[in-house]
Amino acid sequence: MQSADIIFTKVDEAPQLASASLLPIVKSFLAKAGITIDTMDISLAGRVLAAFPEALGERARPDDLAELGKIVTTPKALVIKLPNISASVPQLTATISELQSQGFPVPDYPEAPATDEEKETRRRYDAIKGSAVNPVLREGNSDRRAARAVKNFAKKNPHRMGAWSSDSKTHVATMTGGDFFSNEVSRTLTADQAGKATIEFLGQDGSTQTLKDGVEYFADQIVDATKMSVAALRDFARAEIAAAKEQGVLFSLHMKATMMKVSDPIIFGHVMAVFFEDVFVKHADTFAEIGVNQNNGLGELLGRLDGLPADKAAEIRGDIDATLAAKAPLYMVNSDKGITNFHVPSDVIIDASMPPVLRAGGKAWGPDGGEHDVKCMIPDGTYAPIFAEAIDEMKENGALDPSTIGAVQNVGLMAKKAQEYGSHPTTFEAPGNGVIRIVAANGDVLHEMAVETGDIWRSANVRDESVRDWIRLAVRRQKATGAHSVFWLDENRAHDAQLIAKVNETLAADGVDASLFKILSPKLATRFTLERIRAGEDVISITGNVLRDYLTDLYPILEIGTSAKMLSIVPLMQGGAMFETGAGGSAPKHVQQLVEEGHLRWDSLGEFCALGEALAFLAERDGSAVAKTLATAVEDATEAVLLEGKSPGRKVGQTDNRDSHYFFALYWAEAMAKQTDDAAMAEAFAPVAEALKSNQDAILTELGARQGSAEDLGGYFKTDAGKTNAVMRPSATLNQIIG
Repeated sequence: MQSADIIFTKVDEAPQLASASLLPIVKSFLAKAGITIDTMDISLAGRVLAAFPEALGERARPDDLAELGKIVTTPKALVIKLPNISASVPQLTATISELQSQGFPVPDYPEAPATDEEKETRRRYDAIKGSAVNPVLREGNSDRRAARAVKNFAKKNPHRMGAWSSDSKTHVATMTGGDFFSNEVSRTLTADQAGKATIEFLGQDGSTQTLKDGVEYFADQIVDATKMSVAALRDFARAEIAAAKEQGVLFSLHMKATMMKVSDPIIFGHVMAVFFEDVFVKHADTFAEIGVNQNNGLGELLGRLDGLPADKAAEIRGDIDATLAAKAPLYMVNSDKGITNFHVPSDVIIDASMPPVLRAGGKAWGPDGGEHDVKCMIPDGTYAPIFAEAIDEMKENGALDPSTIGAVQNVGLMAKKAQEYGSHPTTFEAPGNGVIRIVAANGDVLHEMAVETGDIWRSANVRDESVRDWIRLAVRRQKATGAHSVFWLDENRAHDAQLIAKVNETLAADGVDASLFKILSPKLATRFTLERIRAGEDVISITGNVLRDYLTDLYPILEIGTSAKMLSIVPLMQGGAMFETGAGGSAPKHVQQLVEEGHLRWDSLGEFCALGEALAFLAERDGSAVAKTLATAVEDATEAVLLEGKSPGRKVGQTDNRDSHYFFALYWAEAMAKQTDDAAMAEAFAPVAEALKSNQDAILTELGARQGSAEDLGGYFKTDAGKTNAVMRPSATLNQIIG
């Protein structure tokens, strides 16, 4: 269990590189107050290594994620969680390959497991794919908002917003039938229906197949079932791809193949296969021979062509190029490198891909390197309306003004694997024509749904205690702020109807004035929120798990230019707390720039804010006066970094992540030296502040000398510790002062 006062997670990509620079500063400063901080490894590489102890022998790694999952259920839990990779299959296989090249004998990822050993290996790897971390750690609901200093700075220094035109052709395309929204059914379980349920497939031929047994349900739990018709999906995709060409817009697909690690890669694969339908039909036998999996994207397909005879590979590449030339141009991830929307399923993540379109005035990058109007395909109609309505509102009223708009906070329902983000173990491709049903422990058939071969069936659920805690967190935030407060729930959606009943019941039981809250469908809530923030007023969006994810990227990107600077507080249900930092969607590009140019533009402002909040929580929980003093100083230092313009810039030669950490350390030490609440701490920090200040020129020169040239980290998913330390801590002067 937790031994250090604070746990700081070891993760991936840019946030982890930044930690190599920041964490020594934090450890050094906290040690002066007797506060301990330790790390636990939840990185993708760390989780792969932990999954195969028998293969690694003496090099076996502890399962830090499992241990941390236990810690967050205890009252003493205090965790700062940085964004980690939610791995797609291409990311997972790349990690495996890198680890093998580093001498770790982990097994290959079995695409088509046949033996029991291969099936067990696949089971372990499947547990690592997608959103494998957050459901384990999120034992509480989410309170996410921009820190006041961050919001005020954004108003005084507004980021650029693209101009909207009322005749913009940019729009959202979504299914009107056959999707998860239209097929959803939901119910709240009785006490008699609690226990271990079974999900089974009944084939038209009379066969029965158990898809999953031992599914634990509880009294008053909401349990859903729904499906995506693959036939309807492919028809819809075919029509919209053709329409994009006629409309003269880019074509784009926006999914969440990371968090929705079972359903969304399948949807992605179907849409890509429809776009390249002639290619897939013509070369079906060859694709089967070389193991092409449409769910893994165009990039992997192209890579597999390297194993073919040159003339055959050239023929297929020519057919792909001909398709790209004949159809609507694709939304590009990287125009310069020819990376399309279809290359990797995890490259276009809806909460990171849609907000920039809105921020840019409805524009997206095309293969010609220019900005164009775009068709944004979001197949399922459950949450697509928020983006469709935002586009319509901005066509009518123009771009938002970051210097005047209000703030959108979020209270998100996510505890105990709530809703769709906990549905991975209960999502299946229908093995044939027939029925999939859920049978409760007492024999009741909870849900029964007809399916056709390949349909994507899933069941999500949410525990009653999670819902009640979410509602009460929303009430506390409304009371603390007085802001407009809106439950984003649609009475015409089966699941939301069950939630609305619990909202009304809980507010009444707790004696809360229900008139302080609105209950609006996502579409209407989007319109209401945009109207209120245009008027300079604040809004609390009270949402389910998926909308929590979407909105805590959408509104911060519109308000302050990024979601990486948001404050995310997770009051854990057993009394501890977890503070989540930033968003990792842009992290790969940051690593690429560091490797190529020696400049890391990752902004650790989220980590600064989380550190301050964690110390404040520690102070209140344990009655620690010194923790309170440190927390106040962290807040002062964070604000100084903003006001003095010491956040990282985008280009080589500008302030980068390492410079920003130096200034954070300087301002933090100065704040501690100047404060009068704790004389011993002021005395301890005075020489540190003086040394940091007097050696500023030397430190910045040493840091700056590292910029401008390529860097070798010794790996991407698992970097070499020595090389990383040399890159991220290049100032001998700073290192000597910090220790």
